[in-house]
Amino acid sequence: MIRLFVALDFPEDVRQRLTGLGGGVPGARWTEAENLHLTLRFIGEVPEDQAAEIDNSLSQISAPAFDVTLDGVGVFGSGRNARVLWAGVERSDALSHLQSKVESALVRCGLPVEERRFSPHITLARLKDAPKDRIGRFIEERGLFRAGPIRMGHFTLYRSHLGKGAAVYEALREYPLARG
Repeated sequence: MIRLFVALDFPEDVRQRLTGLGGGVPGARWTEAENLHLTLRFIGEVPEDQAAEIDNSLSQISAPAFDVTLDGVGVFGSGRNARVLWAGVERSDALSHLQSKVESALVRCGLPVEERRFSPHITLARLKDAPKDRIGRFIEERGLFRAGPIRMGHFTLYRSHLGKGAAVYEALREYPLARG
């Protein structure tokens, strides 16, 4: 069994800007620069033969390259249930179109339909017992963060290796988006 997800990656300069947002929140486990991405679809654990089928299905996707803009920061959860600090991604028709195509390709491979609504974001940190006031200060101080437009020329199938520390992500294959 292997653990997979599909994502958009960012250039090094953008990842460094995102990493620069970190700090000031006790109980936050900050995402390493090389692990910053926008998840299009978390797949989870699948048998290796199904992974090959997933790869084949994703390789059939045809979609144009497009730009994304990062906009603001926020938190999933509230109070003692705050779980994730994130950088926002402006919604765009092109991003929604690609995510929908990825979802359809995965459903054709026998995966269940994703029940959660697509909420484009980049996970900056996972939280555990972070003080509410420090989360509020983080959002207030970094709320005007903006980066882009950033050209997305491909999407990637990743394998996630879980261990004692942070997960290690291995890019298995990049799928080009058409130049337009």
